[in-house]
Amino acid sequence: MKLYYAPGACSLAPHIVLEEGGFTYESEAIDLRGNRTTSSGKDFSEINPKGYVPTLVLDDGQVLTEGPAINQYLADRVPEKKLVPPNGSMERYRLQEWLAFISTELHKSFSPLFNPAASDDWKKASMETLDRRLTYIAQQLGSKQFLVGDNFTIADAYLFTVLGWGQYVGLDIGKWPALKEYHSRIFMRPAVQATLKAEGLIPSA
Repeated sequence: MKLYYAPGACSLAPHIVLEEGGFTYESEAIDLRGNRTTSSGKDFSEINPKGYVPTLVLDDGQVLTEGPAINQYLADRVPEKKLVPPNGSMERYRLQEWLAFISTELHKSFSPLFNPAASDDWKKASMETLDRRLTYIAQQLGSKQFLVGDNFTIADAYLFTVLGWGQYVGLDIGKWPALKEYHSRIFMRPAVQATLKAEGLIPSA
């Protein structure tokens, strides 16, 4: 398998899942701010016509896109890692509920803050939305270790990724002690550390 990613983008989540799952895989960075080429010089649009990450090329050549789909695909390949609850269980639907919430209510609310063309009013509205959404997540998380059940899951990989964006847009998650503690704890997981180093987001030594 091969993951195409942009350092620190939402593709960080499946990159973490690949490490947590112990997969043998390749990865290649994409220049999303320039001409959207891979680090080896390929035209990324020929790999994924959508033009964004994450993109996972399977061993049989099929291309899978969209983070929640990729993460579930990977986690289902290694059930012993318990990165997702079993299919058909109520816990699996709770996990999908969190994936949908993070994707549509949190991830997308960050988008205007990274868009230089976004108006100040739009950015202000996005910050206000994020404040409400993060307050909700902090309340739901409370003193729990993970979002779903007693194990680290793909929902945690996704939430960790999105929470990390706060440092780039002036949003201090320290306002929510539960989120700050959660993010700091997930940050220290060996697979997360390995992924952050691989993407050049923290020093490798």
